[in-house]
Amino acid sequence: MTETSMRKSPLHERHVALGAKMADFGGWEMPIEYPGGGVIREHTAVRERVGIFDVSHLGKARVSGKGAADFCNACFTNDLRKVEPPKAQYTMCCDEQTGGVVDDLIQYVKSDDEVFLIPNAANTTEVVRRMRDRLPDGLELTNLHEEYGVIAVQGPRSEDVVKTLGLPTDLEYMSFAEAEWNGRPVIVCRTGYTGEKGYELLPTWDNTPAVWDALVEAMQPYDGLPCGLGARDTLRTEMGYALHGHELSMDITPNMARAGWAVGWGKEEFWGKEVLAAQKAAKECRLSWGLLVTGKGIPRKDCVIKDADGREIGVVTSGTMSPTLKRGIALCLLDRGAAEGDEVVVDVRGRAVAATVTKPPFVQGGAAS
Repeated sequence: MTETSMRKSPLHERHVALGAKMADFGGWEMPIEYPGGGVIREHTAVRERVGIFDVSHLGKARVSGKGAADFCNACFTNDLRKVEPPKAQYTMCCDEQTGGVVDDLIQYVKSDDEVFLIPNAANTTEVVRRMRDRLPDGLELTNLHEEYGVIAVQGPRSEDVVKTLGLPTDLEYMSFAEAEWNGRPVIVCRTGYTGEKGYELLPTWDNTPAVWDALVEAMQPYDGLPCGLGARDTLRTEMGYALHGHELSMDITPNMARAGWAVGWGKEEFWGKEVLAAQKAAKECRLSWGLLVTGKGIPRKDCVIKDADGREIGVVTSGTMSPTLKRGIALCLLDRGAAEGDEVVVDVRGRAVAATVTKPPFVQGGAAS
């Protein structure tokens, strides 16, 4: 995809003015990092103070009509009966035949008759298509991809920043409120993808630049920073959070990703339930683990992992240099029988890099505080 054909967020001009390094994310031209310190500086700002991210490329869709929540509950893995509006819930859209993950997404339950969905950018069209193919009469499914922007405010001082705008901050984790800023609607949700306390703001598309500018000004007393998607990736990897296309995919099921906590096994139905239940019972699939590098090197996606005897036992799904730990870390899939503390070797471009099997998170965040 050429630069000119990529879609642009409502904050594109802000990123260009700041000199951001831009790249393709799911067909959207988005910032990787900003000048003046890059990923490490931005990562540290979020862990220690506050940072804001433009994630407007994320999809948005609305299911409305009598029984909208029941319909979503029959499609996706998690159990919406556990959620009382206004609450958000992490869930997965799985393939009915294989159990592979089409996408992982957040569903905002506004009422029994309205659910607002936020899929990943590249997967929005496919999620909407699958839902539309099964949409009962009387329900409406609307793709709202470019009607809302999304700004994530993350870090220990995130509450102070959001409060400066007069927006609600006294929210339980994974709950949301519909508010106004300067007379314009903004959805405020107590969630994020960094492991730190944070909020995600959803203003209307055309009002997103004004909200961004206000946040930039509000975080100055706390030495906050605009942050690119490079820091978003290192932050989520330190927490062991799955990224679709890496820890979740059409070939990596919720069972393999240890995401069974987001599966309502007791529900009557959801896409892929039978095949996933059979896989869970068989206890044969590979499982997700973390790797803490003890040698010199940084594992990357698709690097082969071997045990002490040289036997291939797994593959890296995500790897990076941890800015917090200042050492390489990785998420991976390993054969059954792997255990915490096992010493393994990662083949990084033909070089053997020693690592120890561990359970994420690699660092402790304050997301639920």
